Amino acid sequence: MSARTVALKVDIVVIGAGQAGLSSAYHLSRRGLPSHRGFVVLDHALRAGGAWQHRWPSLTLSTVNRIHDLPGMPFTESTGTTDADVQAAVAVPEYFAAYETKFALPVYRPVKVNVVCGRGERFVVETDVMDVSARGIINGTGTWETPYIPEYAGADVFRGRTMHTKDFRTASEFAGKHVVIVGAGISAIQLLDEISLVTTTTWVTRRPPAFREGPFDEAAGRAAVAMVEERVRRGLPPQSVVSVTGLPLSPRIVAMRERGVLHRLPMFSEITEDGVRWPDGTFRAADVILWCTGFRSSLDHLAPLLLREEGGGITMTGRLATQVAKEPRIHLVGYGPSASTIGANRAGGAAAQELMTHLGLG
Repeated sequence: MSARTVALKVDIVVIGAGQAGLSSAYHLSRRGLPSHRGFVVLDHALRAGGAWQHRWPSLTLSTVNRIHDLPGMPFTESTGTTDADVQAAVAVPEYFAAYETKFALPVYRPVKVNVVCGRGERFVVETDVMDVSARGIINGTGTWETPYIPEYAGADVFRGRTMHTKDFRTASEFAGKHVVIVGAGISAIQLLDEISLVTTTTWVTRRPPAFREGPFDEAAGRAAVAMVEERVRRGLPPQSVVSVTGLPLSPRIVAMRERGVLHRLPMFSEITEDGVRWPDGTFRAADVILWCTGFRSSLDHLAPLLLREEGGGITMTGRLATQVAKEPRIHLVGYGPSASTIGANRAGGAAAQELMTHLGLG
């Protein structure tokens, strides 16, 4: 730890001002914890919006996997619109910014948390700006900063372009190139749809994709969250909520199927200089490999606290599985069952209530 003087001393630090972090901050405030003296929110971004501000321009409110209102303020209150064609990267940050203002949430930005260290009855949160001392932590750093690309033989010799979902901006940049798209999640389908309209594509997945018919209502969402929650309560690495819900068989996906875009191939075994090869020797030339393979939880700053189990997961407890079993003064929101808009709001409320009770704050 550095020798810098602690600039702030509070009861609770919320790390991250995305959906889960803002929900947590709202509930801390509603439960009577004073802003600035009782709790603060540290956010690394230059402006409000969480990961939404970095999404590609073509991602609109009609194509995202539902946006849930933050507690206490409807989405339409800030935007004044229900237009499904509004860019998510514009509308959601506007909503988050208005939310922070309405409830006077003590968000400090840009403040990047480098590491969290235990110091007896308190934690010291070291950032690039200052050190903050706290009795408890609600971590809401999500996953956007930790894109995952699996290792494959030959990846280092590929002469084309390797990308992740996080890098995508517009399909037009791929015109005239053959794009191999890897992944079976909602983002993979959305990007496959857009890119296949301007150039040729090959769709590859590790497992056959599962399509879901019928509406995805609140009951279905809660059931999906419960499946992920069961894993983290056993200390297993979490699956994404989307991975257990299946892909909605929307009119857009039906149209993709009709034009032959949804011809899925199993995973290749090797990457070559100019394409990909399968175990049976089949080869497909490629100019771009786009990995829509998800994200991992951004928790490196908590590494000194030794929260992980041998298998890489973190054993969670508490009413909604937000409390770390090994260290009950830390709650993870945006991890496991709360790593979605479905679970983030409920998790924020549970984390705020349980942590304040544990610390004797009400």
